[in-house]
Amino acid sequence: MLPDFRFHHVGMAVFDIDKTAKGYIEAGYKKTDTVYDSVQNVNICFLNKEGMPQIELLAPADAKSPVTKTLEKNGVAPYHFCYSVSDIYDAVARLRKQKYIPITRPVEAVALDNHRICFLFNKDMGLIELIEET
Repeated sequence: MLPDFRFHHVGMAVFDIDKTAKGYIEAGYKKTDTVYDSVQNVNICFLNKEGMPQIELLAPADAKSPVTKTLEKNGVAPYHFCYSVSDIYDAVARLRKQKYIPITRPVEAVALDNHRICFLFNKDMGLIELIEET
């Protein structure tokens, strides 16, 4: 990982956004509207509570969704950690030197006001997401 990264959110793979969100709402979190992200083929919402980490819930839109296999193997579980970066292309280049493998190219994220995002995998760190600040 790189020292200039800033934690943005933890992504959770879920079967049903509303069912999982209910427990967080009861704990004081506020839920955003759920949106469909055709690039990732998932339905997404964010949960926010002052002083607490932001949580992203990702539910598969269909069986071809990238979170489907995670759910089949682990059930509802953390899926990724997301970090905010100032230059996504520079961050990806630096992470490649640390043996991170880009899973996606940088793309516009529907659920994040069209900020660019990119997913990378490292066998010792798991899946991470980068979001470019604007």
